[in-house]
Amino acid sequence: MSLNLFNTLTRTKDVFKPQKKNEVSLYTCGPTVYAAPHLGNLRTYIFEDLLKRTLLMNGYKVKHVMNITDVGHLTSDADEGEDKMEKGSRTTGKTVWQVAEMYTELFKDNIKALNILPPDIWCKATDHIPEQIALVKQLEDKGFTYKTSDGIYFDSSKLKDYGKLAKLDAAGLKEGARVESNPEKHNPTDFALWKFSPPAGGQKRQMEWDSPWGTGFPGWHLECSAMSLKYLGDAYDEQGAFHGERSRTIDIHCGGIDHVPVHHTNEIAQSEAATGKPFVHYWLHGEFLVVDAKRMGKSEGNFLTLDWLTKEGITPLAYRYFCLMTHYRKPLNFSLEAVLAAQKALQNLQDKIATM
Repeated sequence: MSLNLFNTLTRTKDVFKPQKKNEVSLYTCGPTVYAAPHLGNLRTYIFEDLLKRTLLMNGYKVKHVMNITDVGHLTSDADEGEDKMEKGSRTTGKTVWQVAEMYTELFKDNIKALNILPPDIWCKATDHIPEQIALVKQLEDKGFTYKTSDGIYFDSSKLKDYGKLAKLDAAGLKEGARVESNPEKHNPTDFALWKFSPPAGGQKRQMEWDSPWGTGFPGWHLECSAMSLKYLGDAYDEQGAFHGERSRTIDIHCGGIDHVPVHHTNEIAQSEAATGKPFVHYWLHGEFLVVDAKRMGKSEGNFLTLDWLTKEGITPLAYRYFCLMTHYRKPLNFSLEAVLAAQKALQNLQDKIATM
């Protein structure tokens, strides 16, 4: 029996064919650990867990890697604004390292409560700075980068099919429609690979590293390419050197639908520029959790957490059941009444099973 997956890259249901018989390489974008995960975030991980369990039930051996973003994710996807980790530190009064540890453990507790299988490999961005620097160096050697006053940028015009995942019209895209204006950028769709720390006299960062280009920190998109290519693409040797010629294409990459136009688009660009090979064969994305006609999100100020839900008398498994009642590619309207109804339906189901 064949397995069909809706591939965001092709916009069709494609027959799933892993590169290695009965083995699947799976990368899922993990949390940015500057605050508690909200229910919308968790919906994505529930859908990914369903996918993973489906693969396992179909006899596949799954190698699952999930990142932990603990540096480099700015408040704007356009490489502008404050690092979310620094913001979390300022809000809580803790160091960025303490904030990252606290919310990483909370995230792991949440997915355990939701009966989500953990990945085989957890990988933190801050543990893979050398790999990220090596990837930027590879891109530099191949002519895909340029330097500005605030960092090293990827030149998207050098890649003929940039934006293929989101079906972007890169040539006709106006700066500001998707990204913020930066007079030093060569193209509106160019993005930061390495950001420089503020000059002397500016706000001191808690997280920064030396690099061939100057002290700073990696761009958000860079970490996922580096870590997925290391653990699933075999693109790094034991010394951490990057070898694009020996890399392998990853089978499946998942995330939220909001990652399509920027984060995953830029992952593809830098990965395929570095290796000269397709980065991922199958891209799967989950839709938003919606509250009062708006996506649930920290930026919207309408987010709710699993802890809040349990205090309302709803079990984590009831929320999982609620999410699974709607197709993962359709927006899901959240209300307390709807989740309570799902909890009642789940209890009825459990009662029937108990009497069998």
